[in-house]
Amino acid sequence: MEKKTAKELAEELLYKAPHAADADPDCIAKAQEFCEGYKKFLDDGKTEREAVQAGEKLLVEAGYRKFERGMKLNPGDKIYYVNREKCLLASTIGTNSLEAGLHINAAHVDAPRLDLKPTPLYEKDGLSLFKTHYYGGIRKYQWVATPLALHGVIYKKDGERVNICIGENAGDPVFCITDLLPHLSADQNKRTLSDGIRGEELNILVGSLPFMDEEASDRIKLYTMQLLNEKYGITERDFIRAEIEVVPAAKAADIGFDRGLVGGYGQDDRSCAYTALMAEIECKNPAFTTLCVLTDKEEIGSVGYTGLSSDFMLNYIRKLAACMNADIVEVLEHSRCLSADVSAAYDPTFPDAFDPRNSAYINKGVTLTKYTGSRGKGGTNDANAEMMEYAMRLLDNAGVVWQTGELGKVDQGGGGTVALMIASLGVDTVDIGVPVLAMHSPFEITAKADVYNTYRAFAAFANSAE
Repeated sequence: MEKKTAKELAEELLYKAPHAADADPDCIAKAQEFCEGYKKFLDDGKTEREAVQAGEKLLVEAGYRKFERGMKLNPGDKIYYVNREKCLLASTIGTNSLEAGLHINAAHVDAPRLDLKPTPLYEKDGLSLFKTHYYGGIRKYQWVATPLALHGVIYKKDGERVNICIGENAGDPVFCITDLLPHLSADQNKRTLSDGIRGEELNILVGSLPFMDEEASDRIKLYTMQLLNEKYGITERDFIRAEIEVVPAAKAADIGFDRGLVGGYGQDDRSCAYTALMAEIECKNPAFTTLCVLTDKEEIGSVGYTGLSSDFMLNYIRKLAACMNADIVEVLEHSRCLSADVSAAYDPTFPDAFDPRNSAYINKGVTLTKYTGSRGKGGTNDANAEMMEYAMRLLDNAGVVWQTGELGKVDQGGGGTVALMIASLGVDTVDIGVPVLAMHSPFEITAKADVYNTYRAFAAFANSAE
């Protein structure tokens, strides 16, 4: 037998994820083109409601029909369903029986942010401000001294709905949270980093001019409220039933001289939501019926009737099974799911948080993650060997550039995804998604090649015949 060189043996036996540009040089240009639509999706969908609206628009343009109980469905039909304006489900009917299983692709469209408190507006020492309550895991210091926008809905006393979006268009005012100047921060500097800005200090500056009546009290608050009333017809009491989210005002943008990266808010997890949705839209005649799920509330535990801890996805599958005379137990037992959520990209500036041998890297493709969770795999779906074999073979056969990784060092922290909820239905599930730098910050960073290969992975899954 011919003796092999060390180089030949290393190529045959050892594993090292290649750079996407080396593994598939053509993907770089294709990724640039693909991410133009992606950046628009990020800008159009800064809240879960807006992301669902943007997604529904894409589905309707692609010929999808609203799903209704009892409707007749044939292979190739495209349907969608919206849950309370915050979740979007879409399917392409496959040629196989539904009992052969679904190919489920599930991502979330909520993102860390600040929410207005029920009675947010107050005046103090010559300024009017909004009180906020942060949503999801944020590093509070990252949200100060940066331009912010207000998005959401308010219902007036008569039931009329008012949509709010201030700070995104040319000529709009923006808002911000103030911070201490370094000259006076001696006491603040003694705080720990996590306590540098406290929750009750995340107050949004919204006004400084008074109502022109020196006899009035709270003149600045009153003038702010007068302006809101004139423009939107609302009163202070209406904030109690409002849903106003505070998000970064910055637009998604290319990063770097080579434009190889995307910077923008909400890429966790809208990078996976957009790629999953585009893979669903472009799927034409699949063997297995597809199910693309864009869900809400993942960042706070998938709670409530728009989170995957509820039965909204299961109820959709129940109704789908009824339309197609399928046993739902058989459907679920034979289904597979790619839980589409981002992973933490290795950051060379902060290497101590990562295990470099088991981390995802920018520009090395979509990340296949066997388990997430924290410390001793707490709160995770741990994909079995069979599901990992299927996923790896799927990606290899489709020529997708991919890698594997964990969420940092074992004792450093961790996190979870919606994989846990879907696996609890008896569905084989594995996590897969885009690696992200500065995750949960107001300006996250992804590689265009990774976003594009995530789309390619989801497209391969949607079109897979096994």
